[in-house]
Amino acid sequence: MNDVPLWDHAHARAGDKGDTSILSVFPLSDSDYAWLVRELTAERVQQHFGEEFRAEVRRFEVPNVQGLQFVCRQALAGGVTTSLALDTHGKNLSSRLLALRLPDPRGAHTHPNA
Repeated sequence: MNDVPLWDHAHARAGDKGDTSILSVFPLSDSDYAWLVRELTAERVQQHFGEEFRAEVRRFEVPNVQGLQFVCRQALAGGVTTSLALDTHGKNLSSRLLALRLPDPRGAHTHPNA
C-alpha cells in the first residue's frame, strides 16, 4: 500500500503552554475522520518527531468537531521563557506534522505526482 502525506487529507493547528505543544489535526473531508482515528496514532506522532519530544505524546479524540488533539509534553526545549530554540512557541510543529506519511485511505494511490 502506498503512503500519502498527511497534508493531502488534513490541516493542523499548534498551540503551546510552557514546554507543552498541543497539535490539533482536522480532516479536509469528513469521510477521512475514521481513517485519521485509525492511522494517526500517538505512537506515530511520537516516532515522527523522535527525540525532539522527550515525553510521551497523548492523543485525544474530539469527534464532535472531527478532530484529533495531541498533547506533546517536553516538546519545546523548555518553553518560551527558557528556550534558545528559534521557534519557542512550536508553531511550525503543525506543518511538520502534516509531512508525516500514512497509508493511503483509498488503497492504491492515484495522485498524479506520486
